[in-house]
Amino acid sequence: MRSPDTATADSDADQSRECPTDAPAGSFRARLADWLETRLFRNTITGVILFNAVILGMETSGTLMAAAGPLLVALDTACLTVYVIELSLKLFVQRRFFWRSGWNIFDFTIVAVSLIPDAGAFAVLRALRILRLLRVVSVTPSLRRVVEGFLRAVPGMASVFLLMAMIFYIGAVMATKLFAQSFPDWFGTIGASAYSLFQIMTLESWSMGIVRPVMEVYPFAWAFFVPFILVTTFAVVNLVVGLIVNSMQEAHHEEDVVKTDAYRDEVLRRLEAIEQRLARRDG
Repeated sequence: MRSPDTATADSDADQSRECPTDAPAGSFRARLADWLETRLFRNTITGVILFNAVILGMETSGTLMAAAGPLLVALDTACLTVYVIELSLKLFVQRRFFWRSGWNIFDFTIVAVSLIPDAGAFAVLRALRILRLLRVVSVTPSLRRVVEGFLRAVPGMASVFLLMAMIFYIGAVMATKLFAQSFPDWFGTIGASAYSLFQIMTLESWSMGIVRPVMEVYPFAWAFFVPFILVTTFAVVNLVVGLIVNSMQEAHHEEDVVKTDAYRDEVLRRLEAIEQRLARRDG
């Protein structure tokens, strides 16, 4: 008889699957769920997505469309058919669990947009078909970790962006007061000053393009621009990068924990099977 701990472990393992299902073990749905998680199926879908991206790029060429337009359209339709079949299989297998995954909803939305007719008022949606390439993220675990790490960093980055906005506002007000009279194109308004300071932060032609011309009129302007660059470019921006890297490491650690738990559950199931065999032999 199975122990409560083992049953609980099996339940947790089912929920942690990439393709969770409530189908009984050994049933057609359960076997189909296992097949949907195989490397072969995942690599096939990835290949179709990449192939479809190439086809969509070729469709932007007037020469290629004139030479093989119907073929390219047919291949694009075939790729879309594969996506629809894939999502239909996942809906059949996962049922209510399908809508509990953000990645499934992401895939469903992209495919649904692709199915909208691109005629009339919806013609602009034709350009959105290239978003199908983003499905590579949902079917590639390593890319999912990158996106999940970035999303985990968003709350922390919000505070950093607020700090950045305060620094830019203060700098824009100061720059407008100091340099607007001589350089109205760059610092005539708060908006123009903020844009110029953003260019300076990115280090794009900041010295020869903006700062040195300003210093010809205001020799001590470096005392304003150099600290601004040190604070924004080398401090705040690196802080954002650090938050993203830390979040990605946390996501990777959690994935390792899930794999360890799954391995433990598998070991427990095998030990239980051995115990049952020994009990039947002794009996």
